[in-house]
Amino acid sequence: MTQSVCILGATGSIGQSTLKILEQHPEKYSVFAVTAQSRIQELSEICKQFRPRVVVVPENKVQELQQYLAKLQLDHIEILTGEDGLVSVAEHPEVDVVMAAIVGAAGLLPTLAAVKSGKRVLLANKEALVMSGDLMIQAAKDHQALLLPVDSEHNAIFQCLPQNYLQIERNGQPKLGVEKVLLTASGGPFLNHTLEQLENVTPAQAVKHPNWSMGQKISVDSATLMNKGLELIEACHLFSISEHFVTVVVHPQSIIHSMVQYVDGSTLAQMGNPDMCTPIAHALAWPERIQTHVPALDLFDVATLNFTQPDTTRFPALKLARQAMRAGGLAPSILNAANEVAVAAFLEQKIGFLHIAQVVEHTLNHVHNGVADSIDTILETDKLARQAASSRIHQLVS
Repeated sequence: MTQSVCILGATGSIGQSTLKILEQHPEKYSVFAVTAQSRIQELSEICKQFRPRVVVVPENKVQELQQYLAKLQLDHIEILTGEDGLVSVAEHPEVDVVMAAIVGAAGLLPTLAAVKSGKRVLLANKEALVMSGDLMIQAAKDHQALLLPVDSEHNAIFQCLPQNYLQIERNGQPKLGVEKVLLTASGGPFLNHTLEQLENVTPAQAVKHPNWSMGQKISVDSATLMNKGLELIEACHLFSISEHFVTVVVHPQSIIHSMVQYVDGSTLAQMGNPDMCTPIAHALAWPERIQTHVPALDLFDVATLNFTQPDTTRFPALKLARQAMRAGGLAPSILNAANEVAVAAFLEQKIGFLHIAQVVEHTLNHVHNGVADSIDTILETDKLARQAASSRIHQLVS
């Protein structure tokens, strides 16, 4: 029997990789719904190939999509709009698997809806878990949802942990012989840049990642190491461990995707070529494995693997994320909101590369950190943090 899949963010890099896997295994998976914020022509081509039942786009893109679908004689596809549409397909009773790949805070409510509907949720949207943390994890327990990590690092950790590790109570402490988690980071395109060089970095340079093909926002996050900071927070929630049990290791080759150290001196690592199809296929089929087009790792070709400590003087975003996780409450939401606003301003060439972390730090210091006791509280704090970050950017610009 085929499983019915909903892809939140179908035209992004994760969505495209997911479709590649589904295309390889039509006997196992069918596409029920796809969503996109823009790239409507690409979305219509996806509809042509995969014939989903439902498509979700913003209100102002409906007419454009209708025109494309009419030309393709796909008028029968139902079109929904906005956040309500995203939530509707994420929780639809005919959907078995939800790929949560919408970038940023926009992915929070549909991802949570999928979790509360007890789906198999493939989590590629790290910001949703950074913001809602304990609430998302508790919802997964309450509704028997299967929350599986798709980020290559978290998927690697998941593969290296003992079987059933996520089913036992951990309360911040590693269990079953686990000592710590080693979260690898490529270091991004500016790993060896001086502070002076970082001052003059352009958006075009920042979005060129040396190993991975990713969207603009996550590429900039990788360049500042904020991506690794968000992943650190995500790891703490996913695996219920305190941040001091998570060590970030800079590994420029991106061959070892992450590691788990054990009390007996063992370190287990998950390795592979840097291609998101591998963790996506793992999460889709777990506990089984399915074939992908990704070539097996050629260790003779790789030859050398390097590891260094991250430099939080040149890349303070990682330190800020660790501090936010340590502070708890709403601090991770504040960090994430400020970062989204700052990265957008950098991509629009309003502020410099080094200003991104400065805006985030300023916002963390000026927005009240309370208890993250409800989604409404989290969303209200997200809004306040965005206003504070925008205000700081305005000061920097003027």
